[in-house]
Amino acid sequence: MPERSGIRLRSQESHVTEPHPLAPLTADEITDVRKILEAGDVLRETTRFSYVGLAEPAKSAVARYEKDGTGAERVARVLLLDVADGAAEDVRVCLTDRTVRIRTPVSGEHGQLPVLAEEHDVVREIMAADEGWRAALRKRGIEDPAHVYLAALSAGRFESIADGGRRLVRVLAHWRPDPSTMVWAHPVDGLVAYVDLIAREVMEIVDTGAVPIPQESGDYDDPAVSGPPRTTQRPIEITQPEGPSFTLEDGVLRWENWQVRLGYDMREGLVLHQLGFTDGGELRPIVYRASVAEMVVPYADPGPIRFWQNYFDTGEYQLGRLANSLELGCDCLGDITYVDAVVADGSGEPTTITNAICIHEEDAGVLWKHTDPANGSRQTRRQRRLVVSFFVTVGNYDYGFYWYLYVDGTIELECKATGIVFTAHYDERIAPYASQVAPGLAAPYHQHLFNVRLDMSVDGDVNAVEEVEVARVPMGEGNPFGNAFTRSARRLTSEREAQRVAAPERGRVWHIVNPRRRNRLGEETGYVLTPQGLPTLLADEESAIHGRATFATKHLWVTRYDEDERFPAGDLVNQSPAGLGLPEYTKADRDLDGADLVVWHTFGLTHFPRLEDWPVMPVDRCGFTLKPAGFFDRNPTLDVPAPGGSHCGSHCHGDGA
Repeated sequence: MPERSGIRLRSQESHVTEPHPLAPLTADEITDVRKILEAGDVLRETTRFSYVGLAEPAKSAVARYEKDGTGAERVARVLLLDVADGAAEDVRVCLTDRTVRIRTPVSGEHGQLPVLAEEHDVVREIMAADEGWRAALRKRGIEDPAHVYLAALSAGRFESIADGGRRLVRVLAHWRPDPSTMVWAHPVDGLVAYVDLIAREVMEIVDTGAVPIPQESGDYDDPAVSGPPRTTQRPIEITQPEGPSFTLEDGVLRWENWQVRLGYDMREGLVLHQLGFTDGGELRPIVYRASVAEMVVPYADPGPIRFWQNYFDTGEYQLGRLANSLELGCDCLGDITYVDAVVADGSGEPTTITNAICIHEEDAGVLWKHTDPANGSRQTRRQRRLVVSFFVTVGNYDYGFYWYLYVDGTIELECKATGIVFTAHYDERIAPYASQVAPGLAAPYHQHLFNVRLDMSVDGDVNAVEEVEVARVPMGEGNPFGNAFTRSARRLTSEREAQRVAAPERGRVWHIVNPRRRNRLGEETGYVLTPQGLPTLLADEESAIHGRATFATKHLWVTRYDEDERFPAGDLVNQSPAGLGLPEYTKADRDLDGADLVVWHTFGLTHFPRLEDWPVMPVDRCGFTLKPAGFFDRNPTLDVPAPGGSHCGSHCHGDGA
């Protein structure tokens, strides 16, 4: 296995004959999927692969495998689109017996298959040949369509627009006088096209009139824009002479007391399976499966050109296939282990994204510290965290997803948003809904709302959820001086009751507990989900996006586990109707008190772009934490050794003053 200083390369592919049931599909397996479909006469010359991924086996099958080695069938889910007539299928292919198991037609009534990478090129061909589009460009002084960059964007679904169930994109344009131009600085505004990808035709062009194209350069790597590079930064070197403290073998990552199986999916990207913590020699489960199951980016401009801008980056564009190949010293710093990811291209052939996942450990400041005035003890311990991350590019925006595991049992997810804001022409019409970030250049207000699916297994698969918040105590008998306060807790016993919003002023958190497991004080063991409590979806309740992204209207949803309920906005999100996903899952209002539970947490950013966000946006962050709350019997880090090395003073080791 190739290695060089600071980098360790690892493959997700198992070296054993029988892969673990949760191991991602390998390149060979993806190749076999295509061969099986060909042998089953499923494919035509015009069939394209929108998605290929592991159909994860039931929990019981995984448990049997881990108990006695009983094999679980390897089944792939494949979404196929015939680009000649728009016919779509949802297919199950069994790799174990090499058969096509299930073929389900996808009508489009409940949504379209995700956008294909190659459909962006199809749009450019369609638009270049359309005389109406060329005429609209000429009105704006653009004679050559090759000098326009086209953004083919997911169309959404609006009852007021008669699309007839067609497979659509909506197309916005940016002026590109040179191939190296950063096009987002030059929107060609007042113009949008609706394109039918199957009929290969422009259905409609909305042209509200030519407006000036902003001319100031947005080329942030041009010295004329950025100025000369600063010379004040001295190198920061992070080394681990003895190598990292973790191991990665056949997809299982072990570090300190943590153990987690890494997965990868071309829709969700990085998936964490079977996350657990060893305590007193027992590996105690916490989360069975965790992933960023959806994210939506709704925009606030209500005008006729961009009212439809609402992107579901996971369900419509598939984050996993958009992952970056990470680079040492740029994306990751220190002693890094990289893991490749394998996805399928439009032909159903495997594509390897090298260095898709970055794994390393970091110093994270003081873990605990005390200087005792009674006995003179002075002790300090350092916190560490294991970082497992990946980065994706979705058009103009870039997103980093960082899972942190801390030595004290804390789990954290931090999402980082960077890249370039979407732009428009700035005028008085858009002014209430956008920031001016350069002369004549608008960046519409928008949100980045993520939803993480946490299939919880705190000390086992029987869990419950309690909402806990602070409570004031009125002055009176029992509180004569008015200084008392306490907290209240109530069990969320049904799916309807467990649709909640954060209340930062009340310190509202949610405890996921195991009613069958007790700590040494007789309390239920648990983990606490602490939200940031930032705004949820701001669109009106009657809007189309509210109906399609209802999951984003609550910070918390809790459902009873169902293996078919995987995505908060529904399975097929592209051009989906309202009401799918969590609203549909929770209609039955199932009992939650002592069951196998899935916690869905929405969090994110509301972005009012600043001047400082242009021409490229410094990272903005959001996320949440899961912390042990009665899970351990005492501080689980008492055995962490005092810091070593030449920089550590004697007091770190507990020497008296």
